Amino acid sequence: MIGESALVVFSGGQDSTTCLYWAKKNFSRVVALSFIYGQKHVKEVELAKELAKEANVEWDCMDVSFISGLSTGCSLTDTSLQIEEEKPADGVPSTFVPGRNMFFLSIAAVYARNKGIFDLVTGVSQTDFSGYPDCRDSFIKSLNVTLNLAVDEQFRIHTPLMWLDKAQTWQMADEMGVMNIIRYKTLTCYNGIQGDGCGHCPSCQLRRKGLEKYEQQRK
Repeated sequence: MIGESALVVFSGGQDSTTCLYWAKKNFSRVVALSFIYGQKHVKEVELAKELAKEANVEWDCMDVSFISGLSTGCSLTDTSLQIEEEKPADGVPSTFVPGRNMFFLSIAAVYARNKGIFDLVTGVSQTDFSGYPDCRDSFIKSLNVTLNLAVDEQFRIHTPLMWLDKAQTWQMADEMGVMNIIRYKTLTCYNGIQGDGCGHCPSCQLRRKGLEKYEQQRK
């Protein structure tokens, strides 16, 4: 075990659900915290609640819809915009929500502190990611220092998937015995379709390629 208690920033998607079970394996007590931030597919929060219940962990949700009000031109929060199927060659994808991970982790830290929890877990990855700058290891390390200075505590931000590609993330889920939960009960699709998703959006493509790679390696 790493420690007594941990808080998982929990969207109900593949990565955060894999991290939820990683946290259960490494901490005696796990709390999952989800966010409503003005996303098109708030269904993910309902699924997150169900997944947390199945995992037998405490779950809570916070409404931080102000984030969507700060985001212009974001196809995850603006219903008038379509999800791009291809990531642009230059710049960030239209699905990038500026400041989302910064807000989530900062709020999660204060929430966790009030519960006496100083280990935070997030499913960001720099190896196989969608081009979001706030998924980088340098950002997480920088924010960790900032949070410690801000509240004069010693938080530890854990990123179990940071250096794993999607095939390795599937492998982790399989080794923890939750492969079917991750595949069929999570919502990773940008178009809001549970399980294997729409198959076309960048998130689904990345997820499917990782699964196919892992299944090929298992043969």
